Amino acid sequence: MKISWSPLAVERLEDIYEYIAIDNNSAAQKMVNNIFKKVETLSKNPKRGRKVPEANREEIREVFEGEYRIIYRVGSRKIFILTIRNFKQLLPGKDIE
Repeated sequence: MKISWSPLAVERLEDIYEYIAIDNNSAAQKMVNNIFKKVETLSKNPKRGRKVPEANREEIREVFEGEYRIIYRVGSRKIFILTIRNFKQLLPGKDIE
């Protein structure tokens, strides 16, 4: 399946990089690379993530990388990366619409 990133997900990924890079550039790059690797694994098995509890919809799922939730929607031919959030943050409904 093809993977498509929402502008919000790209923005969140940039924010994660910038936040971690304040203390450690190499750790920031490693986290971003790990997130990309995790997302790529979804192309072969898109339903491997759990349903997002806040959404309670079969097509809205999440996988974890470190302390981050990678939230995505499974479409008929695409996987849409909707957002990336720290697991401690509340998930606003607008992030998964």
